[in-house]
Amino acid sequence: MKFFFADSQDMVDPSFDFETEARAEWRVRQRHDLYAHEIFRNPPYDGILVSKAIVDGNRSSSSRYSLAQRQRFWRSGVKSFFRIRGRTGSVGESSSQSALMTMGDCGAFSYVKEEYPPLSTDEVVEFYERCGFDIGISVDHVILAFENEVRLPGLEDVNVEWRRRQDITLELAQEFYGRCDKGRVGFAPMGVAQGWSVESYAESVAQLQKMGYRKIALGGMVPLKTTAILQCLERIESVRRPDVTLHLLGVTRCDYVSEFQKYGVTSFDSTSPFMQAFRDGKDNYHTADRTYLAVRVPQSEGNAQLQNRIRSGELSQEEVRRLEEKCLKSLARYDRKCLSLDETLDSVLEYERVHHPRADRTHSYREVLADRPWANCVCEICRKIGIHVILFRGAERNRRRGFHNLVTFYTRLQSELETSKR
Repeated sequence: MKFFFADSQDMVDPSFDFETEARAEWRVRQRHDLYAHEIFRNPPYDGILVSKAIVDGNRSSSSRYSLAQRQRFWRSGVKSFFRIRGRTGSVGESSSQSALMTMGDCGAFSYVKEEYPPLSTDEVVEFYERCGFDIGISVDHVILAFENEVRLPGLEDVNVEWRRRQDITLELAQEFYGRCDKGRVGFAPMGVAQGWSVESYAESVAQLQKMGYRKIALGGMVPLKTTAILQCLERIESVRRPDVTLHLLGVTRCDYVSEFQKYGVTSFDSTSPFMQAFRDGKDNYHTADRTYLAVRVPQSEGNAQLQNRIRSGELSQEEVRRLEEKCLKSLARYDRKCLSLDETLDSVLEYERVHHPRADRTHSYREVLADRPWANCVCEICRKIGIHVILFRGAERNRRRGFHNLVTFYTRLQSELETSKR
């Protein structure tokens, strides 16, 4: 079971000073900033998934790359751009035997509201081929619906739009496979199965197999409950050929990887462990057996709400800055065991009453500070920056916490896979 991390140009600056919050003058983001696989001795994923929509954008979504980055990506290729070294492996090889794999897709969620995908098969094939991807996924159109079979007694009752999107996805998959057939491209083609029920997913997989696909991605399953995903996989298993493998697009259910494996799933992709570091309201820092809330210490000069309150005269800029600095210094002293838990918590809450007066995170903050999970973690992030990893403050800390979460998730994944072998 291979885990692909979906790229969104998430990097950290190794020159960033957490005490002064200054950067090196010579720093150039693309040249000096580091990806997660460059920070850790053992990368926390088996491959990187890159969406064409992220790189080039489309009429429904803007690119996450600058013009210079896009030109460099197309010119040097995906492996050079991400500084991936070593030989390329296959989905069946262990991470110790192979370099990180690269998978490309179209970013179907970026144009989900469009009537028809805003890019052609030729454009996608050129993207995968010129940029040197190992695996390329066909153009698809997401179906954001799932119905119980009991409510669909016949195909005549199927929502016309769902059927139209499935037909588009299959037609484009046929066209895509025709461009890739007989080894005319340097990447392995993967077709996409879209559906709205267990039967419709099975129907898609059966048709993709007839086209010749041996790698099939299951799309549109992100919103589904695990029971629904397992029901789909069980039905698909009745039509799946033994030599066909499945990839789950955007699905992260670590507790069920052994069950997924039974149904031919050999890979999946997600950003969830990383994104929870700064987009989740409570589960920001992950450990092997639980999660913690990160301590909110917003940058006073970069916080729009605080600045508005300062400009209106509600708050004193000097007082806000004083409390912010006191909070940071207290946390640093606590990390060095030079300040008590209660004194540190008082400073944190004193600043929080200013930047978020209606919040009461006392219990959660006391918990994470008392347990000191960063001090018990052996990952390169926690060992290097200490308590800063649990501070919800700016991209440099938040992304590093996300990288730590990836390590925790990947370690847990490997443990689950080892357990399933016994």
